[in-house]
Amino acid sequence: MPADPSTRTAPVLPRPRRDGERPVRGRFAAALASAAPALAAYAAVRVVGLAVLWAAAEASGKDAAHVLAERWDSVWYQRVAAHGYGYTVVLPDGGIHSDLAFFPLLPALERGIAAVTPLGLAGAGLLVAWTAALAAAWGIHAVGARLAGRRAGVVLAALWGAGPTAFVQSMAYTETLFTALAAWSLYAVLTRRWITAGVLCVLAGLTRPSAAALIAALVVTAVVVLVRDHRVRSGDRPPAVTDDAPVRDHRSAGPDGLLRRNGRMLAGAALAPLGWLAYVVFVAVREGDPFAYFDVQAQWGNSIDGGAALAAFVLGLPWPATLGLCAALAALGWLVSLCVRQRQPLPVLVYTVAIVVVSLIGSGYFGSRPRLMMPAFPLFLPPALALLRLRSTARTAAALAVIAAASAAYGAWTLLGSGPP
Repeated sequence: MPADPSTRTAPVLPRPRRDGERPVRGRFAAALASAAPALAAYAAVRVVGLAVLWAAAEASGKDAAHVLAERWDSVWYQRVAAHGYGYTVVLPDGGIHSDLAFFPLLPALERGIAAVTPLGLAGAGLLVAWTAALAAAWGIHAVGARLAGRRAGVVLAALWGAGPTAFVQSMAYTETLFTALAAWSLYAVLTRRWITAGVLCVLAGLTRPSAAALIAALVVTAVVVLVRDHRVRSGDRPPAVTDDAPVRDHRSAGPDGLLRRNGRMLAGAALAPLGWLAYVVFVAVREGDPFAYFDVQAQWGNSIDGGAALAAFVLGLPWPATLGLCAALAALGWLVSLCVRQRQPLPVLVYTVAIVVVSLIGSGYFGSRPRLMMPAFPLFLPPALALLRLRSTARTAAALAVIAAASAAYGAWTLLGSGPP
């Protein structure tokens, strides 16, 4: 029986697109709305940290803004931004510290922002760091939400902002910029946007030497995918040739078919190391020595010694401090093992383990190692899931508030009293 025409619903036509309007705008707005709770939680944590730092600085007669923007490594980046490379310092022991140890992306951004805004280089450095911190929190939430749900992504972003060395996220340093690029690159891999992942990895390679961990994540993942694809394809048995079963083209199982199927992935993996390699080549050409980059890093104590410097530092402490530090390292190892037991995706796991390992086996002084591990945000996913098991938003928020307060107090004590981060 035909339907009554009066009850028919008219088809819903798409709204005409306005001039200049792009579909991506709607997707961006939706993604931002989804990430808003994570960004709000992260911002709240960092505001607590800054408030405590400012109060402590006022009480001690120090300038918090100067500490955040114009001390330690920040000065080196701003000098590169102002004058380019070429500055060196001769240490009392005859060692040489060259500004070539500092990668170019942050100084380039500082110089560009200072040229078009009233901000000086110090203000531009803070603007980059704080903006990148929000971008990093957004990327961390995106990765966490994909792995364990939106609530886990929110808590993960908040925990990253309340980590032991989270005060560095408020400084004119490269950690937030690198973490933002790394988080979004990993998210791009997880969502199979390999070209995007490779481009972001190029930028990360122009930001910090720890981009080696991100490069390893992309390349190792690509190799594993290729090997698995080859094994699956080469193990296929041809179907019986029947009227209802078409003949399968087994040429797709050969090397050419393997490359065609994974072309974008291979392109992304090939792009990944280009930023880091470009800077290594730049230093080599500038200094007239193919190994100049590695010599520069070694002068700063950033060479790889297999953990000898760390072991010597730990064993040289008074025994209570040695036991405490060993307990902290054991807790770090436990977190890594939890990430493995959670079966985090291969690129995320490779990135995390590589960041941790490189931070521990370098020859630099111990105080910098926790800061070097700060970009390893997936380490906070097991604690984030543990907080969610409290089964109460109020309890989770209260726990995060306590952690944020402790992080803020530690950050103020470190920046105003104990020395460089």
